Amino acid sequence: MADDIETQVEKAQPVTRSIHPVFYIASWIFFSNITILFNKWLLAPHRFSYPTILTCWHLIFATFATQVLARTTTLLDGRKSVKMTGRLYLRAIVPIGFLFSGSLVCSNMVYLYLSVAFIQMLKAAAPVAVLLTAWVWGVEQPSQSRLINVLFIVFGVGLASFGEIAFSLTGFLFQLGGIVFEAMRLIMIQVLLKGDGQKMDPLVSLYYFAPVCASMNFAVALFTEFPSFHIADLYNTGLWCLLLNAVVAFMLNISSVCLIGRTSGLVMTLTGILKNILLVGASVMIWQTSITPLQFLGYAIALAGLVYYSLGRDQIVEIATQLWTFLRGVWENSPAYSSVSSSSSDEGNGQQQGGGLPSAIRRALLMGLGVMVVVIMAAGYIYSGADLSGGGGAVGVPRALGGGGDASSVKPVQVAS
Repeated sequence: MADDIETQVEKAQPVTRSIHPVFYIASWIFFSNITILFNKWLLAPHRFSYPTILTCWHLIFATFATQVLARTTTLLDGRKSVKMTGRLYLRAIVPIGFLFSGSLVCSNMVYLYLSVAFIQMLKAAAPVAVLLTAWVWGVEQPSQSRLINVLFIVFGVGLASFGEIAFSLTGFLFQLGGIVFEAMRLIMIQVLLKGDGQKMDPLVSLYYFAPVCASMNFAVALFTEFPSFHIADLYNTGLWCLLLNAVVAFMLNISSVCLIGRTSGLVMTLTGILKNILLVGASVMIWQTSITPLQFLGYAIALAGLVYYSLGRDQIVEIATQLWTFLRGVWENSPAYSSVSSSSSDEGNGQQQGGGLPSAIRRALLMGLGVMVVVIMAAGYIYSGADLSGGGGAVGVPRALGGGGDASSVKPVQVAS
């Protein structure tokens, strides 16, 4: 009798439905890429071509937004586990904030010289800088396998650089500086914060670093961009446009926190690679960036090296095995395969093996994957050599987006934990 009552109570409990992790993955990809594309459009000449001021505005907005969220939501409850003192703030937060500010300034300036597609190719070398910095700092011991992997990535990035039609040495050096600053920042976080047991998610990190970075970026902009800044540029761009831009950039940090909390490191690694590929394809289609075959080859080599660096051989083999098993199971459970199997069997029951994906979904997935691959690979050739900017820029900007020249995006204001 007691068991029956317990069973009835269990059945009476409402079923709670959680959001599928795919939603968080898609949200992070969307906000990450839309932030970059939005900033690229915004930073075009005759709009708001002040990347340092724009980043400073993002950080000021993030400072106030994190303060509001800390007092009204639970998104920043992780800060309660951080034992922040004046000594830790001066010893860790300020120097890390300085490096982060340097990374933002360099990474934002590069978009005035290089296309988004080429910048994403160069960013594939970021793990190389992190690994070399870790070796110099003594955080990680050098190994022959890691060195070969690093050289493989460098070779791919080098091919992509040699294949770039509108190569700019100034932009390349800015990007190199941004990568080095970012690598030093990540190692400093590992040494100064994680070494003391201080763990921060991206939103908590932004809570502490945004005020420092905003002050430093303001100091840089005070001597570089404010002398040529006119209040008319602010009104021509539109206050609501700048506010929306800051909101989108801040939503990127919230989506990062949700993604980290509900997925694994493997999913984040693969999602980041997919995001970069989609961003390259989108920038090629929207801004008609010329992509040469040598760049395709170099970027493919760099991505292969990056995947091997992030996952390792054993995990790659395991993923490939699981993927093959899944695809084989989907095929064997498909109605077409089941009908053939049932007709050749001696049972004669006429039943089809079920459990696979519906045929419509399988066709949609295959068609979507095929279209994405074809578009990404063919877009560079379709738009190769196209120049709709009317001169004066390596990247033509479509008239539908208001014309302009060769400006690009600000790096998303995102702090890695």
